[in-house]
Amino acid sequence: MATIKSLMRRAEDALGEEGRDTNVPKVLFYHVSGMSPTELYMNMDAEVDPEVAQTFDDAFRRYLEGEPVQYIIGYEYFYAYDFKVNENVLIPRYETEELVENILYAIDDYFPDQEVIDAVDVGTGSGAIGITLKLEEPRLNMTATDISAEALEVAKDNAAHLGADVTFLQGDMLEPLLERGMTFDIFVSNPPYIPQDQDIEAVVKDNEPHVALFGGDDGLYFYRKIFAGVKPLLKDRALLAFEMGFDQRELMDAALAEYFPGVPYEIKKDMNGKDRMLMVYWGLK
Repeated sequence: MATIKSLMRRAEDALGEEGRDTNVPKVLFYHVSGMSPTELYMNMDAEVDPEVAQTFDDAFRRYLEGEPVQYIIGYEYFYAYDFKVNENVLIPRYETEELVENILYAIDDYFPDQEVIDAVDVGTGSGAIGITLKLEEPRLNMTATDISAEALEVAKDNAAHLGADVTFLQGDMLEPLLERGMTFDIFVSNPPYIPQDQDIEAVVKDNEPHVALFGGDDGLYFYRKIFAGVKPLLKDRALLAFEMGFDQRELMDAALAEYFPGVPYEIKKDMNGKDRMLMVYWGLK
């Protein structure tokens, strides 16, 4: 029987030859074996149970064929929480954690003494943004929406698993909120912002839902749709927070000048120095 070390080495060599991430075999083995990283390293010379070896081989084959490792193991970590993911939702990105962090800072700045803060996450997908905000800031009365019933099932599972009290509504963008006459202190969205014709990695394009990726000819289709209809959803003082494409500053400036003339806003950079987060201060500055 193979040892853990020989199994890992064979998989790592196969990925190394293709220039792919050689850490993936360890991630897959943690998943199929139930071992922690420490247990794995302490048992490298141990023989692998044949059933575990077969399950690993099956998972590794799926990865080689182009399936994201997050879909294979069924979850991704976001803000230290484990979120269930599958082919119905976008895999949460590390960049989006910075959006959450900036929103939390803004809550401290603009709503320090408010006991209940009404917030919404539009296009929630896996629920990563809305659920994390609720877990990190219990004062939030959090609503989350998505057009996809399948995505909302994933988000509801994540909320239940993580113990987050979030109200989920199905509908196209702002419609379920407008229909109910709801208003919010905080409006958050990470809409699709990749231009329709832009080339992206095959593992993303071939697996993740296109409805969560592509944002029209220039990537701003959904932002303009939100900007055009969001004002009835905003309280007198409200924060709007978005993730955006790093190369969309000029387009975003023009859109804000059209839909929010004279309203203060900031485009914040991520840890890599790229324009990534938009904050609109409705009645706040």
